[in-house]
Parts: sequence; structure tokens; C-alpha cells
Amino acid sequence: MLVVTGQIIAVVAVLANAVVYGTDVCGAVITRSVNHELDDATVTISAGWGHYYGDRRMPIVGAGGVTAAVLTLLIALVAGQIGAAVAAGITVAALLTWLAFYVRVAKPINSQQTAAALSGIIPADARALQDKWDSILKYRVTLQFVAIAGLCTALILF
Repeated sequence: MLVVTGQIIAVVAVLANAVVYGTDVCGAVITRSVNHELDDATVTISAGWGHYYGDRRMPIVGAGGVTAAVLTLLIALVAGQIGAAVAAGITVAALLTWLAFYVRVAKPINSQQTAAALSGIIPADARALQDKWDSILKYRVTLQFVAIAGLCTALILF
């Protein structure tokens, strides 16, 4: 029963983290290119409103994904499923690293762009802010890929 519970929690973790992964991939593959075509004010207002809503809605999904990944790790350990535990451990490490990138780089920019959208005052360094935000997308996408792959591997090895 513990193995089945671990598999169910791992599926929940995959689904929650897939939302974050998909959002990051969309940013890297589509939104970044679109933003290069727009003027600084439009980029800032668009990104600011996106962050306004995203920073209110995505933490539930992200926290759920991290929590489910940690639970997958713990259940795998308790069930003696070492391979699944190693895969889930890699996942947790990737997600915590992703979270560090978000907290240290993305979140402060999100806050500045949200403030700009709400006030209509475009910061002088608007393009530099967006470029810095974009610069970590390759890491965020890679880390989410590793997390999803780790969770899928845990599912296989349970």
C-alpha cells in the first residue's frame, strides 16, 4: 500500500510541477521572443500584470509540487525503494535550486514590474530588468525538466 501511495503522490508532483515547467517553457520559447519585439513600456506593463496574477496564483501550484516531491522522497525512503528515493531526492534538489533562482532573481523583478504596471510608471531600467529575468529562464527550464524526469523515474522505480 505504501508503494501505491508513493506512486499516487509522485503523479500529483508531476502534474503540479508540469504546470510550472510549462509556464517556464512558454516564457523561454514564446514570451521572450515576443518581448524583444515590444517597446519597454509595453513589455513592462504586460510582464507586470502577468506577474501580478502569476505571483498570486502560481505559489499554490509550486508549493504543492514541492510538497508532493518531498512526500514522494519520504515515502520512497520509508518503503525501502532506494532507486525511487534517489530519483525523488534529485527532484527535490532541482526544485530547491529552482526556488533559489526564483527568490533571488525573478521575484524582485516581478515585484518591480508589478509596481510599474499598477502605477503606470515605467522604470528607467525596464529593458535591463526584463533581460535579467529572461537570463535565468534556461536554468529554470532545465531544473524543472530534471524535476519532472526525476519524478517520472521515481514512478518507474517504485
